[in-house]
Amino acid sequence: MRIIAGTYRGLHLRTLKGANLRPTSDQLRETLFDVLGPSVEGTTFLDAYAGSGAVGLEALSRGVRDVTFIEHHRPASLLIRQNLAALGIDEGYQLLTCAVLTGLERLEKRGERFDIVFLDPPYEEIREYHHTLRQLARGPLILPASLVVAEHSRHVRLEENYGALRRTRLLRHGDAQLAFYRLA
Repeated sequence: MRIIAGTYRGLHLRTLKGANLRPTSDQLRETLFDVLGPSVEGTTFLDAYAGSGAVGLEALSRGVRDVTFIEHHRPASLLIRQNLAALGIDEGYQLLTCAVLTGLERLEKRGERFDIVFLDPPYEEIREYHHTLRQLARGPLILPASLVVAEHSRHVRLEENYGALRRTRLLRHGDAQLAFYRLA
């Protein structure tokens, strides 16, 4: 796995072995950032269920101002720290090692806002998608111009609406899909 473009282009990232972690593929990350385009520069980015941190690290490489990683699995959280250190990144990020809903509550209490939210729970944890998208829809973490992107299996059907969040686009790439949501 490698960084696709930007400051850290071509640098390799470590990942955990085994079925506990399913990193977003290089091709799917490239598709995501092709859709986002240069508008990511200078934004705030939330990488929820961050795993190896590949999506948030790609965002930092492409000029995102600040990335917040949320990852509950301690070995994955340590891996994110190792990947950040290997890339020489020592600012412009924060890492929360906790359940995503707990992390969202902490961020809400701090008054944080995000321009882009990416979430990628384990594909079989369907309830995580629904709970997280509903929490984002009713909480203050996103603004009307914010974009929420959920990576999920093509075999899973996410709802078109989660409260005020409306799906605006759905891209299929192999076994994965990217669902794009904005506030109505």
